[in-house]
Amino acid sequence: MPSPFYELLLDSCSSQTKADKLLIGLVWTLCQDDTQQATGLAMSPNVATRTLPWSGTLTHKPITDLAAWILDWEPYKATVAMAAINCCLNSRALPHSILLEANPELPNLAVFDHFLPRLQGKNVVVIGHYPGIERYQAHMQLSVLERQPQTGDLPDSAAEFLLPKADWVFLTASSIPNKTFPRLAELSRHATTVLMGPTLPWLPQLHEFGIDYLAGVEIIDAERVYQTVAQGGGVRIFADSVRYRLAELTPNHSMSWVKQQIVDCAADKQRLSLGMEAWYGAGNRHRFPDYDLLTQTNTRLSHLDSCYKTLWDKQQFTEKQTLLSEGTNGY
Repeated sequence: MPSPFYELLLDSCSSQTKADKLLIGLVWTLCQDDTQQATGLAMSPNVATRTLPWSGTLTHKPITDLAAWILDWEPYKATVAMAAINCCLNSRALPHSILLEANPELPNLAVFDHFLPRLQGKNVVVIGHYPGIERYQAHMQLSVLERQPQTGDLPDSAAEFLLPKADWVFLTASSIPNKTFPRLAELSRHATTVLMGPTLPWLPQLHEFGIDYLAGVEIIDAERVYQTVAQGGGVRIFADSVRYRLAELTPNHSMSWVKQQIVDCAADKQRLSLGMEAWYGAGNRHRFPDYDLLTQTNTRLSHLDSCYKTLWDKQQFTEKQTLLSEGTNGY
């Protein structure tokens, strides 16, 4: 059985679309659907290979079939799956979020620049080496953890020792396909945690796993990002193809996002249910062609309902505590 987090990823990817473009670049892996309305990114594995047996066979595969590879331990399969999941999620409306201003010289560091005033003197752990990150050393107690450490980095095994004591954790979303995310999120539960990077899936339910902020990308030029990825681009995508957006995962900020997703998902369910009714009403004896998609949509709607209830309960508890506190102060 997959962990609850990976079940969530799979249940969130309900789509009838197929892969139109699938590209594994030097730094990024990209998936675009056949409607050419959505693009998903994931960081490519930092390991070379010549023996991918499925190369050249993935075009026109259903997005949901590629997404199922997120459970695979083979790094390229998991990365393709992450890009496919993000392709599916990016076809939906982004949450209410703020556009982060970027330094033209280091636009990939926009998230750190945004939070810098709050990080002064803090114990900050960054999972994943972001080019240029060393510029913040003088402002905070900074530790950078990397699976393949560069000069000044610590190995990823240091997470067990450093994360429980951190004030802030900036967690690369590439930890999702490499399967380290659940443990890293658990170790970071006492810190303010930012899940970030182009690999980020825009999911409101991530608050259930201890994430306080989502810092992901909005793709502003799908053709340009495809060309940049195809030509080996890394941070170059931030120049003119994507831009960072930040969403806070608090009840007040997340409920409207979840509510809109519930409305959209319920509409999909209604459309598929009517299609199934018409299918069997026409005398067809074979299974409804979109039965699996209807099942996935029902599961996703159930997850969203549960997420909304959790947020509602938290909001009510916070409001009640505030009223009690004001009453005590007044007395």
